[in-house]
Amino acid sequence: MKVDFINSSYRRYYQEHKAQIVKALDKCFAKGDFILREEVARFEKNLADFCEVKYSAGVNSGTDALKIAYKALGCKPGDEVITVGHTFIASIEEIVHLGAKPILIDVGEDGLMNVDQIEAAITGKTVGIVPVHLSGKVCDMPRIMAIAKKHHLWVVEDACQALGARLGGKMAGSFGDAACFSFISPKTLGCAGDAGGIVTDSKAVYEKILLLRNHYNITQNALLGHQPKAPKIMGWGYNSRLDNIQAALLNIKIKYYPKMLKRRREIAEKYSKGLGDLPVSLPTCQPEQIYQEYIIKPGNIWKFKKHMQDRGVELLIRDTIPNHKMPGLGLDHFNLPMTEKIAKELVRLPIYPELTDAEIDYTIKCVREYFLPKAKKK
Repeated sequence: MKVDFINSSYRRYYQEHKAQIVKALDKCFAKGDFILREEVARFEKNLADFCEVKYSAGVNSGTDALKIAYKALGCKPGDEVITVGHTFIASIEEIVHLGAKPILIDVGEDGLMNVDQIEAAITGKTVGIVPVHLSGKVCDMPRIMAIAKKHHLWVVEDACQALGARLGGKMAGSFGDAACFSFISPKTLGCAGDAGGIVTDSKAVYEKILLLRNHYNITQNALLGHQPKAPKIMGWGYNSRLDNIQAALLNIKIKYYPKMLKRRREIAEKYSKGLGDLPVSLPTCQPEQIYQEYIIKPGNIWKFKKHMQDRGVELLIRDTIPNHKMPGLGLDHFNLPMTEKIAKELVRLPIYPELTDAEIDYTIKCVREYFLPKAKKK
């Protein structure tokens, strides 16, 4: 049997929803709706409603979402922003692109920001904190928000891997001053390319985001059917619009998103049950998390990958060199022992909702054969 890591998800989803997808695309082309039109406005409302916040703006990517959110909250050259090293590089990269300085702190064994290290990293130049909700789990936002309030700092949640996760009943993305999401294809709510979104409860931040995503040209949003006031003072913006076709695809997919998240949880529970008696570290879990990934620590990751690959199961191993150890980035002065440790331990199993039960069972069987080579069955 062959079990790929993600590609079958795209193909199977398309076959199941092909009629709706083709109809949505045809509508965009037939009406000539491509930039900042009806589907974008619909998706922005759908996203805000889903995240239980007041405002949402579609942008070009999760990376741009971070840049624009930082900028909208006033991040400028010379500022310092606290985040983690155990993250996709964009969380750090966009701080640098704005001329600010990333201050990296470590994570816990669960891969989430070690809140105990935040206050020691704060200086007179610190302006913000960027917690990263990695792999579907949510950082300790009540503590982070309390620290931010105490020190008058803004908070941008990097929630690109946590759309739909909750902590204490509150939705990821609804804690901070703004939150960022990615809708690139492999994400739990992925489109057919690049896309991103920013959510906030602040009208002022939202209006600034609308300017920044579109060359500071707020009047272009008249294409949505309304004419906001032009800014009295201009500024430099970006070309980071969510295109109407991707929004149309996301509007279809978000209808099925709760069902997709439920299936991901079912798969994770099958993995945990089927692998629970093995000498392998399984994911730490939160009661209200989602499963963007299912990450295990099997020991020798390359030996394990070869074993699974030989049996037709595709895994994902990435970021074995932590961001702060990447040559040329100038971040190697940060001391992040847990980040360095777990970077060499993590392997991701397939967990997309279109996996069949037979494929899940086969994946479990192959993992068990690695740890119990003499066992025919579990």
